[in-house]
Amino acid sequence: MIRNSSTPTEVGTRQLPARSEIHNMLAPYSKASVAGATFQLVTTSLLYMAGWAAMYASLSFGYWLTLLIAIPTACFEIRLFIFQHDCGHGSFLPSQKMNDAIGSILGLVTLMPYLYWRKTHAIHHATSGNLEKRGFGDVTTITVAEYMALDWRGKIAYRVYRNPMTILLFGPLYQFVLKHRLPLDLPRSWKREWRSIHKNNAAIAAVFVFAWATIGLKAFLLIQLPIVLFGGTLGVFLFYVQHQYEGTYWRNETDWDYYEAGLLGSSYLKLPKIGHWFTGNIGYHHIHHVSSKIPNYRLASCYNDNVPLQNAPSLSILAAIKTLVLCLWDEETKRLVSFRELKRKTRAVPEA
Repeated sequence: MIRNSSTPTEVGTRQLPARSEIHNMLAPYSKASVAGATFQLVTTSLLYMAGWAAMYASLSFGYWLTLLIAIPTACFEIRLFIFQHDCGHGSFLPSQKMNDAIGSILGLVTLMPYLYWRKTHAIHHATSGNLEKRGFGDVTTITVAEYMALDWRGKIAYRVYRNPMTILLFGPLYQFVLKHRLPLDLPRSWKREWRSIHKNNAAIAAVFVFAWATIGLKAFLLIQLPIVLFGGTLGVFLFYVQHQYEGTYWRNETDWDYYEAGLLGSSYLKLPKIGHWFTGNIGYHHIHHVSSKIPNYRLASCYNDNVPLQNAPSLSILAAIKTLVLCLWDEETKRLVSFRELKRKTRAVPEA
């Protein structure tokens, strides 16, 4: 649902500009640039390959050095993933055919089958913050009432799933190494997406064969696994904090609005310039959710040039880390709360 486009909207303590006003702000930035995209792709690819080569060379000096170099190399991989992400939205290059071709190639680096990810991520954008349409492309979040209705096994399972250790350590390994090789939750009717998965798996297998025939599988895994784990952890963290904060936006279908969900249910993550560069400006997530056609290389300018867009839910790095304990949507207070807060709340309710 989209509310009246010509009048401002007041939600809680925030007054949102009229949709028509926001549209006029965003329109000039929704143009892909061949030069801008090519420069980003070439420079970041070269930096990623240089990091990979440096990690290989460092194996003869000490694995501690290899792991140290893996950190910036993983950040280059995150940046390449953002390019793939933009390709999926058709915003990286003017040509959709080129977007799809580059997105598919980058899927070999990111271990992300392009068409599969594009489909599920499009669903995420179309349903983010809608309580009746949870399940694809998001971190599973349940309400306080739903949690209280679970049996003890269900409560333990959800607590384990939402534990920060699961989210940041086991989650990336599962998502990037295992789940995207065989996503059992994917409908069989999505034939293009399944073909994308099979092609991606075949290409990854070919890389393993090539590595075995050249540098050896041991050296390959000693290099690639830290990149995947470091990059996956950072990527999952970034995705998590973009929607999982105290004042985020969740509504039932009848009250849900795409415009409000984008501006109020997506955060602005305040990072230093180098942090925004490494993460492909994905921290300007509220702008991205309102207009996914804006390429990553125009998001910062869009934010800086338009004061109304600077009134988004903002998170510092420290505040973002603190959101990791928020796990349940409280429909009464319209806040994301922790298990500890729920426990205090239930203790405070007097017995009948």
